[in-house]
Amino acid sequence: MSPINTTTEETKQLRDLYPEIEPYKTGMLKVSEIHTLYYEEVGNPSGKPVVFVHGGPGGGTDPRDRRFFDPEAYRIILYHQRGAGDSTPHACLEENTTWDLVEDLEKLRKHVNVDKWIVFGGSWGSALSLAYAETHPERVKALILHGIFCCRRKELLWFYQEGASMIFPDAWDKYLELIPVGERGDLISAYHRRLTGSNEEEKLKAATAWSVWELSTSRLYVDPSYIAYATDDAKFAIAFARIEAHYFVNGAFMSDDEQLLKNADKIKDIPGVIVQGRYDICCPARSAWDLHKVWAKGELHFVDDAGHSTRESGIVHELVIATDKFRDL
Repeated sequence: MSPINTTTEETKQLRDLYPEIEPYKTGMLKVSEIHTLYYEEVGNPSGKPVVFVHGGPGGGTDPRDRRFFDPEAYRIILYHQRGAGDSTPHACLEENTTWDLVEDLEKLRKHVNVDKWIVFGGSWGSALSLAYAETHPERVKALILHGIFCCRRKELLWFYQEGASMIFPDAWDKYLELIPVGERGDLISAYHRRLTGSNEEEKLKAATAWSVWELSTSRLYVDPSYIAYATDDAKFAIAFARIEAHYFVNGAFMSDDEQLLKNADKIKDIPGVIVQGRYDICCPARSAWDLHKVWAKGELHFVDDAGHSTRESGIVHELVIATDKFRDL
């Protein structure tokens, strides 16, 4: 059960992403009376199906996300979860729970005519991938997960109340500025009130502050251009912050705080890879280790010079090796 660490020797020849690629198909899938999801397919239409499950919730995808997979070997399916990216209605919280998203994945699988697929997800996407695999294990050939998030209360408190604040005090003080001292005992709820209120100016300020905090802490080395994404794209910030706060104030709609770990026996026969930045501040390595301990087939790779972001070279290296590993599964 020992983790495999990225060594100094390995980092001399790091794998990079595959070349840029455009979709050969895009579409909109109506999954409820309210929600319609955007999806796209890239790579080889006859290749091995893999679905990319994005983070957030509310984060959407980026063209870069298509490039973790060999386009000659894989049929790569990417989509935007309810309220995120190009899915409609934008930033909608109604009928938007973890279990709605689990069934959306099933609807998408059937819509694109896939029997079984590889599921690739990181951060919130790792939690949703686990929830999906534990609900529909017969539909999952393998799991590739990174930046593990198990939706536990202690993980949320670490990042949004106290813990990460001790490591990024400068960014934390900016996150606190918007919230009066009397409301700071429960910052997730304080932000949720503003993000779901009727004051549009206050909503945008809250969305920007929430998103800036997360992007400020996502990389081992702070990247101002990455943080700027939260300040320059109001559409992204609103969906990202509103949907995250909605999920987190509701405990990600889990029936038990340890639900994803307690149900790991349901994925005991599914092979997989876990990639975890050793210095991930958003989703600390403890959760990856806890998952690894209850999922024997989940091969854990710590990346010793990385944080949370898939824009870090060591994370890219391990994820590309993982997708290559399962090309012939």
